[in-house]
Amino acid sequence: MSQSTTFTLPRIPMHMSGLILCCALYFATVMNYPVLQTIFDLSADVSNPIFPYTAPVLLLCAFTVIFSVFAWPYFFKPFMALVILSSSLALYAQVNFQTIFDSSMMESIFETNPAEATFYLNGSILLYFLGFGLLPCVLLGMVRIVPHANWWRALLARTALLLIAVAGIAAIAATSYKDYASVGRNNHYLNKIIIPAHIYSAVNYLNDTYFNTPRPYQTLGEDATLFAASNGKPTLMVLVLGETARAMNFAHNGYQRNTNPYTQDMGLIAMQHVSSCGTYTALSVPCMFSNMTRASYNKAQAQSQDNVLNVLQHAGVDVMWIDNDGGDKGVAQKLSYQQIDASLKNQDCNGSTCFDIAMLEQARQFIAKDQHNKLLVLHTIGSHGPTYWQRYPDAQAPFQPACNRSDIENCSDQQIVNVYDNTLVYTDYVLAQVIKQLEAVSEHYNVMLSYISDHGESLGEKGLYLHGTPYAIAPKEQTQVPWLLWIPEQYAQQKHLKLSCLKQQAQTSQLSHDNLFHSLLGLYGVNSRSYQPQLDISQACQQAA
Repeated sequence: MSQSTTFTLPRIPMHMSGLILCCALYFATVMNYPVLQTIFDLSADVSNPIFPYTAPVLLLCAFTVIFSVFAWPYFFKPFMALVILSSSLALYAQVNFQTIFDSSMMESIFETNPAEATFYLNGSILLYFLGFGLLPCVLLGMVRIVPHANWWRALLARTALLLIAVAGIAAIAATSYKDYASVGRNNHYLNKIIIPAHIYSAVNYLNDTYFNTPRPYQTLGEDATLFAASNGKPTLMVLVLGETARAMNFAHNGYQRNTNPYTQDMGLIAMQHVSSCGTYTALSVPCMFSNMTRASYNKAQAQSQDNVLNVLQHAGVDVMWIDNDGGDKGVAQKLSYQQIDASLKNQDCNGSTCFDIAMLEQARQFIAKDQHNKLLVLHTIGSHGPTYWQRYPDAQAPFQPACNRSDIENCSDQQIVNVYDNTLVYTDYVLAQVIKQLEAVSEHYNVMLSYISDHGESLGEKGLYLHGTPYAIAPKEQTQVPWLLWIPEQYAQQKHLKLSCLKQQAQTSQLSHDNLFHSLLGLYGVNSRSYQPQLDISQACQQAA
């Protein structure tokens, strides 16, 4: 009679102190090898020759102390498994995109919907997850914690481990403190790239978001009034909210490639110097619609007060938000709202994402319904990476070869630029189609369009990819955004705007998202105590009625 054999993993007997030390060693060397490499690179300006070699020892000692805090029976192994698995993904992002996991980045991650999260899935990230995450977790699972013979030996072993770790930190501080202070003072990001700092940042985000007392809601602009047009027509403004479009790659801003072939002859006014409020959508979008400046922006306050779209509502404007990019980030909570159904499969949608042209039918229906003052926001998916090639049809990709994969670090710089520029060409196509819709109803409305992006994008410059770098150290590729205006002569006359003046302003004015709140009110013709004319890009170009 044959007997079946069951495979079981071998067990590795180990005291808790030994397991703490192994985990600390893994994080000090393997998980943080990018940090060690950075410190070695920065040590060229340090006179102390032993300084960079103390870094792995310092990390080992620090992690030993930190992990000892969580080293409780039946808790430590599951806790470390979670830390290791999440850290493997953080390591992938840091190595390939130089991502810094501060609280801002965690806000961006937590507010990314599941469909957007799939954009980042690829073979490379799976290998990191398996090799640096799952495999160490298997080894961790094989460990069998062996208790000491009695409690005082366990206490003695743990105390000895902690004392040795603390002594190591003290010794390094005595010999290299000035070097660490100097390097840290000039490179504030270093503590944020130590893995698993992302867990600390995540805890901070969750605490700030879900465990703070909500503020009383503040209504703004209830006194808002709209200046009636002399021709008797209602106003129809379309605001196209771009995603991840950077200013320097727009032909309207002087880019050598023609990334704006569809609107090049439509008379658009391009603001040349515009900075964003943030480097990721979850911050920039609520900030740009609020009455706060980037310097004074507070997320909790923005969530508990009216934004510029609500002020327009108070003035009697019918405001509609159509979304094709991961939600409104709280801006449209009091507005009519429609989400494009990305689960559809047709010429514009692939079952998980849709081209921006899919919004135009709902836009047409909104425009055609009831003839009164309206503002339509089209929140585009634009140039959302890293799956840039999914933002446009294959037939509308003039720049080749393109990087048609999500692990963009495996593409050449030129392929990445090509695929990114293709997204801008398609955005330009969508803008041209919206303008044609507006032209078709100009007999019944005073029409205009504004396009502005939420933040920019890094395409490999300085070793950075994508976006979300802390603003203090973010490159201009992530902070300089396009802002376009299409204002027909009829609209300018009714709103008493001098277009030649606006064109001049576009060339010379230093602008930012700070200007959007007040510029929308000014361009629409709304007056309110909430309106600050000095921040309205059109104020200097207003003519007497």
